[in-house]
Amino acid sequence: IIDISLFRPGPVKSDMVTPFLRARQGWSSPEYPHPDLRSIVEETYGVVVFHEQVMQIVATMTGCSLAEADESRRAMGSPEGQDEVRVWFYRAAHAQGYELAVIERVWEILRAFASFGFCKAHAAAFALPTYQSAWLKAHHPAAFFSGVLTHDPGMYPKRLILDDARHFGVVILGLDINASRSGYQVERMPDGAWGLRMAFQEVKGISDTEIDALIAGQPFSSLEDVMHRAGISRPTAENLVLAGAFDALYGFQQGTQRRHHLTRRDLLIHIAEHDRSRRSQISPAQLSLDMSSTITDVVPSGLGEMNAGESVRAELEILGLDVSHHMMEFYEDMLADLSLVRARDLLECRSQQEIFVAGVKVATQTPPIRSGKRVIFVTLDDATGPMDATFFEDVQDPYAATIFDSWLLMVRGVVRRTGPRGVSLRATGCWELGEVRRIWKDGGREAVIDLVDSSPVPGGGEQRSRPIV
Repeated sequence: IIDISLFRPGPVKSDMVTPFLRARQGWSSPEYPHPDLRSIVEETYGVVVFHEQVMQIVATMTGCSLAEADESRRAMGSPEGQDEVRVWFYRAAHAQGYELAVIERVWEILRAFASFGFCKAHAAAFALPTYQSAWLKAHHPAAFFSGVLTHDPGMYPKRLILDDARHFGVVILGLDINASRSGYQVERMPDGAWGLRMAFQEVKGISDTEIDALIAGQPFSSLEDVMHRAGISRPTAENLVLAGAFDALYGFQQGTQRRHHLTRRDLLIHIAEHDRSRRSQISPAQLSLDMSSTITDVVPSGLGEMNAGESVRAELEILGLDVSHHMMEFYEDMLADLSLVRARDLLECRSQQEIFVAGVKVATQTPPIRSGKRVIFVTLDDATGPMDATFFEDVQDPYAATIFDSWLLMVRGVVRRTGPRGVSLRATGCWELGEVRRIWKDGGREAVIDLVDSSPVPGGGEQRSRPIV
C-alpha cells in the first residue's frame, strides 16, 4: 500500500521517496516532527504519505475533529485555501501548547503534501489486486499470463509479457487453426507442464465475425475447409498461414523436411488460386484444389520454406509478437563475440563498471522528476530478462534520435549498485543494433570498437579507446 502511494510523480517531486527508502533499509533513522505524531507516521518511517495521516496530524495538533481536519486538508488544494488554513493551524496548534518551531516544521510537511496527497483506502484498493496478481503469477503463471495477455498488459508491450512467461517455465504454443481461441488459452502439455496458446485476437486485420466463425467451425481438415466453412477473407487466410496457424494441421516443423514437401508458400499459392477462381467464377471442378480435397491435394510448388528469420518477421508483422524465436536469438553470435552483458548477469557486475548491453526496446518513459530536467528511462529485453537504462540530459542530445527511433539498441552505461539485488545502468551512449551488426559483419570486433570510440562522449569529454567490455 505504501509503495503504490509513493510510486507517483508527486512524492518524487516532494522528495518523499528518498527518506522513506533510507529509513526502511536501515541506512538512517526515521525522523518524527514531534513525539505526539510518532504513532501516526511510524508505519511510513516518519514520512507523511496518506490523506488519513494529514487528517490525524491536524486533529492531534489543533484539537479539532477528524471531519474538520479533512475539510482543512481539502482546502489546502488551492493557494488561497493554504493561506487560510495556515493562519488557523498556527493559532490552533499554538493554543494546544506546541512550540513555533514544531508548528513551522509540521506545516511545511503538510504544505508539501497538499501537492500530491493520496488516500490510503484508495491505495489499498490497488494493492489488493496487486498482491493477488503476484500470488497468481508465482503459483499459477500460465493462468496469470493468459489473463494479462488476453486483456490489457499495462505499460509494457505484450512481447515482453510473453518473454516473461517463458522465464517462468510457461511453454509458448503457436497459433493453431484448431486449438486457438479468441483469447489466450492455458493447455496442459504431455510432460505435465503448462502451455500458453496464442490467440486469434492477435492476428492483424481479423474481425470478430471471422474469429467466431473459426471457433464455431473447429476442427478443420484443411485450408480449403477453413476457407469454405469459415468464409474468412484472403488477407486473413494469408496472415493465418504466415503466422503458423496451419503448421500443426499440415505437419510443418521448423528446421525439418515438410511432410509431402509442402511449405507455407504452397498454402499461400493455394489461397491466391482460390481467390482468383472465386473472382472469375470458375467452376470448382476446374480447380486443382476443390472444396472436398484433402491436404494431399495441395501440390508442392518447389519453393523453399520460410527460414527462422522470415518466420519471426512474419510473426512480428502479423501478431506483433516474436513467438517461435526471440529476436535477440539472431544476434547471439555478435553478443558473444563483443562480450556484451546479458540481463541475467547484471547482478555480477560491480559498481562503476562500464558495460555494454543490447536488446529489444520494450518501453520508453520520460516521467517528471524533481529537478525539472528530462530523464529518459529505456527498458530493453535481451531474451534473458528486462533491464533498464537511464539517459540523463548530458547524454540525450547526440543519442535522442537513436533512443526514440530505433527498436533494437546497443547501450553503453555505468553500473550503479544499490544493494544485493539492486542494480541500475546510467547510459552514456547507444547505437542501433542492426547498424552495429552490419559493422561487425564487415569489420569484426575492432570495427565496433572504432564506432564506439568515434561517438560523442557525455559532457563533451575526450573519448578514450577501450574494449567493448
